[in-house]
Amino acid sequence: MQIDVWQHGPKQHSGRLRLGDRVFSCALGKNGIVSPGREGDGATPLGTFPLRRVLYRADRQAPPETPLCISPIGPRDGWCDESDDPAYNRPVRLPYPASAEKLTRRDRLYDMIVVLGHNDAPVIPGLGSAIFLHVARPDMGPTLGCIALAPDDLRYVLGNISRHSTISVRHNPYKRST
Repeated sequence: MQIDVWQHGPKQHSGRLRLGDRVFSCALGKNGIVSPGREGDGATPLGTFPLRRVLYRADRQAPPETPLCISPIGPRDGWCDESDDPAYNRPVRLPYPASAEKLTRRDRLYDMIVVLGHNDAPVIPGLGSAIFLHVARPDMGPTLGCIALAPDDLRYVLGNISRHSTISVRHNPYKRST
């Protein structure tokens, strides 16, 4: 099943995610949606991406139900965001000699992560890394480029997709021109 995401509302980071006939509020990058996107731009990249796999905090919850491949994460799991490193936009074991984001965060945003197939086949240095679908802040505050949903909404999405589902991030496809 196709997932659609678009900016909605007065704030650049306010969005909507549609799966079938259900529409959810979501958070986007603080700088909205851009194409093609660059490392550190704080924006959600425009495009259609496969859903690669799900990572989750086994110490905080049972695995979410989903047809995607699923793996627990622990304190040594990270994601390389150093553009000139050979492991750029790939999972790494911490400590890692280059810049890498820790996946076991205190704030619970990465308790469930869907790895999106953005800039991974092939990886192009500087085009962006760690673009995920993950848990939103309680106030639906902006991300640094990811898409974020309330925990129950993310669980619903994970349980109602197929292994072949994709996510399409685009400018508002439902906006009427005047």
